[in-house]
Amino acid sequence: MSTPPATIDQPVKTLQNDLLLRALRKETVERPPVWMMRQAGRYLPDYLKLKAQYDFFTRVQTPELACAITLQPIDQVGVDAAIIFSDILVIPQAMGLEVLMEEGKGPSLPKVISCKQDIDDLVTDGAEQSLKYVYDALTLTKKELNGRVPLIGFAGAPWTILCYMIEGKGSKTWEKAKQFAYTQPLLAHQLLQKITDITISYLKLQAKAGADTVQVFDSWAGALSPADFKTYAQPYLLQIADALQGEVPVILFPKGSWYALKDLSNSSAAGLGIDWGIAPEFARELTGNRIVLQGNFDPAKLLAPIPDIKKAVKEMIDAFGVQNYIANLGHGITPNIPVDHARAFVDAVKEYRKS
Repeated sequence: MSTPPATIDQPVKTLQNDLLLRALRKETVERPPVWMMRQAGRYLPDYLKLKAQYDFFTRVQTPELACAITLQPIDQVGVDAAIIFSDILVIPQAMGLEVLMEEGKGPSLPKVISCKQDIDDLVTDGAEQSLKYVYDALTLTKKELNGRVPLIGFAGAPWTILCYMIEGKGSKTWEKAKQFAYTQPLLAHQLLQKITDITISYLKLQAKAGADTVQVFDSWAGALSPADFKTYAQPYLLQIADALQGEVPVILFPKGSWYALKDLSNSSAAGLGIDWGIAPEFARELTGNRIVLQGNFDPAKLLAPIPDIKKAVKEMIDAFGVQNYIANLGHGITPNIPVDHARAFVDAVKEYRKS
């Protein structure tokens, strides 16, 4: 079994299951690796027990709790990688903004960014140092995994973080965020650059703390037109991928932005996550097999009967091909998915044989 390259200040340790890292290095694999976005949490009964005891940010900011939650799907569902339990909105918190997480309402930021003074008032110097609890959770989880599977770190993409900082809550259209970008482009780019700089430092520290690879979630990139994506999202995604090159593989996930696949496939990223809105064959055509693709099972399809799930998974892998591919969902697993259906998804990948 091959051994992944060590990150800075970390000893090389052989992983018992390094399938994900081998796939990201475009090495030949016997089957695709499989994990699921949001696999650590909300659909697992053991997670719900912790949720009943501790509020959301207590779970995120307590390394022992974050570690326990991260390990649950490894033990209970059998995925090929762990992803640290955290949240993309720890970055706005580190920059001095209050973030609330109310049950049934999603995240909210009571004070939003609306002018240059608001941007100037953001904490930027050393903001990533206030996120020590994430690094501690990664280090603890790495120890507890004991080489079973790789550990994934993550951050929100600059455009997606800007959306929350301007809008103050989730949105279907992100009109306020887009209005800010279109009417005050210089300020928008100033804010995007500040977020990018902190995110790069944050991800480098995650790698140093034990993350074997990192994913950048641009959840709201699909709200942008192709031209606006190239202006407000793509340059900052490329900056992050370039800055992490040689330290840790980066997976970019610009949800809803299939039109960006060609450009992003020529980047220094190791992988591209895609949602279910694009056919695997078309994604391969756009990217020319230059980059590893990850996805793109519709999470809602996990509600189908188990035989149908297994059949659909096989068809998905047939379409992508085994090599240069990571089996995953096209977005995060939803709370209403039965655990045995999530396990059936994972098992179907592990049992894959090309007919």
